[in-house]
Amino acid sequence: MKKIFCVVFLMLSSMLLAQDNLAWKTDFEEAKKEAKISNKPIIMYLTGSDWCSPCKRLKKDFFEDESFIEKSKNIVLIKVDLPFREDIITPEQRIKNQKLSKKYNPEKTFPLLIGFDSKGKEIRRIASYSGNDTSYHFNFLNEVLRY
Repeated sequence: MKKIFCVVFLMLSSMLLAQDNLAWKTDFEEAKKEAKISNKPIIMYLTGSDWCSPCKRLKKDFFEDESFIEKSKNIVLIKVDLPFREDIITPEQRIKNQKLSKKYNPEKTFPLLIGFDSKGKEIRRIASYSGNDTSYHFNFLNEVLRY
């Protein structure tokens, strides 16, 4: 029993550490200010964290990948979460996220990644995720990093 507990504990700890390596912002204006000051591009991630299966797979396959984590140090990240559960984000954050989604994702396609340059100009976007092939997402990431 102790061995099982230790294995489960280690797995959960490593998952939490992987998540902590990403500095997600939740305010787009704040992200744009940081991008301008640091001269870094922005990636906006629109997700439904508790209901969108492709979003959950993308999180595991792409955002928790060591290569993404390393490259993300050169990007300002903003997560726009639109969960069904009300306890995941605050009501104020939900309103902000709905406004951003209405502006940048009127088609309501999830997951959606949008790359912006350091001045806040949209560069490129990539929508949906159908499986384990993250090559398109890494190509997107590398393209955004060129700005």
